Amino acid sequence: MIHTIDLKFQGLDHVIAAFLIETSEGPVLVETGPYSTFEHLREGVKNTGYSLDQIRHVFLSHIHFDHAGASWALAENGANIYVHPVGKPHLASPEKLVRSATRIYGDQMDVLWGQLKPIDPSCLIPCDHGITVQIGDKKFISWHTPGHASHHIAWQLDHHLFTGDVAGIKIENGIIHPPCPPPDIDLEAWQDSIILIRSLPVQHLYLTHFGKIDNISRHLDALEKSLLDWAEWIRPFAESNTEIDQITPKFQKYVAEQLRHGGLTEKGIQQYEAANPSWMSVSGLMRYWNKKNIG
Repeated sequence: MIHTIDLKFQGLDHVIAAFLIETSEGPVLVETGPYSTFEHLREGVKNTGYSLDQIRHVFLSHIHFDHAGASWALAENGANIYVHPVGKPHLASPEKLVRSATRIYGDQMDVLWGQLKPIDPSCLIPCDHGITVQIGDKKFISWHTPGHASHHIAWQLDHHLFTGDVAGIKIENGIIHPPCPPPDIDLEAWQDSIILIRSLPVQHLYLTHFGKIDNISRHLDALEKSLLDWAEWIRPFAESNTEIDQITPKFQKYVAEQLRHGGLTEKGIQQYEAANPSWMSVSGLMRYWNKKNIG
């Protein structure tokens, strides 16, 4: 059985999920959320009939704080942490990760993400593309799916795929949006990852932001359309070397109008902004186009 745990990020419903999977060797987690939501994770696990002490295996899609920020606490409790090989050294020595994030979030770091501690390298299990990890009666397959992040994994379990951010964001009845933060957004790699997901024998996607998707083809069509739309909206600003501060409010308005047109209330817009701050996508897509132009 798969349990979706709402981590109540920033006091909002349906923004960040973790997933608990029951196996013959006990509960397994996919994603941990940030440490700022750790007590919600603890309560959510308890509500499934388990405790955090029973979790010995944690599968991460990637190492961004909203997906992996609490993984150190599970590791200290004895869990193995399965992660992309590129992500492993950053979890073992997170100083660079913290410095980079602090430049972006400043004095909001602790409020948003909470504490981040190094993980003993012996607890970190790097997973290559296509390998299978057997936990009791369950098999988890690691699919490297870059685009949102170069160190991204989508985890397949039978006919289910836990997609992290590579399959985008869809909250409740909202529209599908692509999270495009810096530093390594890559449209071509992302489109290749979408092709890979389409090829897999899966029937359901589980989005960290947020929950289960059944109509995979329609979802991925909408994701790709939104990804290209955002990229093309940003492109002329990148080509004219417009300052990010001038672009950001215009893009935020553009995204909010898309969400309102999709039927979202102001609360819904707040949920999307918490899961995927639109100002971050300006930085990520500007960086992408600047690298393309340099190339």
